Amino acid sequence: MILRFVARRAATLAVTLLVASVVIYGALFLAPGDPATLLVGGGKPPSPALLSEIHQQYHLDDPFVQSYWRWLAGIVHGDAGQSLSYKDSVTHLLADRAADTLFLIVYATVLIVLCGVTLGTLGGLRGRWVEHLTTVVTTTLMAVPVFVSSVLLIWWMSVRVGWFPAYGSGTGFTGRLEHLTLPAVALAASWIAYVAQVTRSSVRAELASEHVQTARGRGIPERLVVRKHILRNASGPVVSVSGVAVAGLIASCSIVEQAFGINGVGALLVQSAAKQDLAVVQAVALLTVVAFAVVNTAVDLVTAALDHRIPLGERA
Repeated sequence: MILRFVARRAATLAVTLLVASVVIYGALFLAPGDPATLLVGGGKPPSPALLSEIHQQYHLDDPFVQSYWRWLAGIVHGDAGQSLSYKDSVTHLLADRAADTLFLIVYATVLIVLCGVTLGTLGGLRGRWVEHLTTVVTTTLMAVPVFVSSVLLIWWMSVRVGWFPAYGSGTGFTGRLEHLTLPAVALAASWIAYVAQVTRSSVRAELASEHVQTARGRGIPERLVVRKHILRNASGPVVSVSGVAVAGLIASCSIVEQAFGINGVGALLVQSAAKQDLAVVQAVALLTVVAFAVVNTAVDLVTAALDHRIPLGERA
């Protein structure tokens, strides 16, 4: 049963990525006019010689299936083509910027899990004013857009107080930690609120469950009741929403990278889209979809392993 569930999720992931790759590559051919003019970009009409070179380089005159298969095979083998605006290979551009984006996402994920679960657990267990305070804080965080929180953090923590730098990603572990603290907080703030809300609701539901009351009636120490009976059974929804949060970070990191001047993959996507460098846009879009789908599949598997109350065959 477990192997069948894993195989089904792997097959769903493969189909999702295949469909996404077709849509991303096909968007180039669905655009009106000659796709080569989109690849050139700029305000002036390109010369016929340049258009012919682009047609030959990107195999635009080949049938769609043949050109798509050539592009996909190149992606699989680490060759995503050449960037016309940066005059460099797309793979090299992504490799130069991936470390900063990955560090930022991991940093924000740690903040989301630690702060969100802690706030939600305290609000669920303590009740009364702690629960009300948690609700007010999380509701406020959810209402603030990422770009607004980025501007506020730069103004407050960098300009007014001067605790953290407002630009760049730094070098080395400590340098990155210092430079990426504000971006990670801005990126994680609203997701911390979501995780805290789900954690609080799950903990409150488990507190009222029969098995918790039975454990307390048997004289089991409260710390064991909280750890083994409340938090363990409440972990399923928390893991699910945390996985959604990580996937959301991948999609929204471009806003934060632009605001804080981080030379990451998200900023590369924004800059390439502005320059109509579709070779880069296609590669980054596909990379984003792959990361998003892989994270969601991993979360499904972890949730299935944690929650034994529902048969595996009923989980999607």
